[in-house]
Amino acid sequence: MREDEIVRVKEKWNDKDRYIAPLLTGLQSTLKNFFSKNLTVEYPDERREVSDSWRGLHELVRDGNDNLLCVGCGLCASICPAEAISLVPYEDEEGNRYPEEFVIDELRCIFCGFCQEICPRGALRMSKVYDFVDYERKDFLFDLEKLRDPQRFQYRENKTKLRKLLG
Repeated sequence: MREDEIVRVKEKWNDKDRYIAPLLTGLQSTLKNFFSKNLTVEYPDERREVSDSWRGLHELVRDGNDNLLCVGCGLCASICPAEAISLVPYEDEEGNRYPEEFVIDELRCIFCGFCQEICPRGALRMSKVYDFVDYERKDFLFDLEKLRDPQRFQYRENKTKLRKLLG
């Protein structure tokens, strides 16, 4: 390499300024964040609002007389890419159709929302529950009873059990 190809960078600070300027920049950032609004959400006491398009646990919609809107057509089960929905349709003597058995495996579900979109009667919707926890796999199989009200499965910290554990 020739001497004219070398680029000489001139130091713009002396030795003292080299350490003070970054220190002041760090202090400025610290003080700015110290006096700003706290963005932390104290979960589970406080919950973050989710958007209207959020796809949480499934819910079967009922009419005013507490009858299922679902007619057991099976479109939701046929379009589900994860094959998480199993449905057994039933038709009574009067010709009314409804599901005799309706089970959604929430662990298999990929929450794509296809089942909600294809339902002709709007009988299946996605709730805003995003924090369902349990210990056993069978508890994630949602049948007709569990699909009635998925909000009851939202995680709530049991403080009495926690206090017993901690003493």
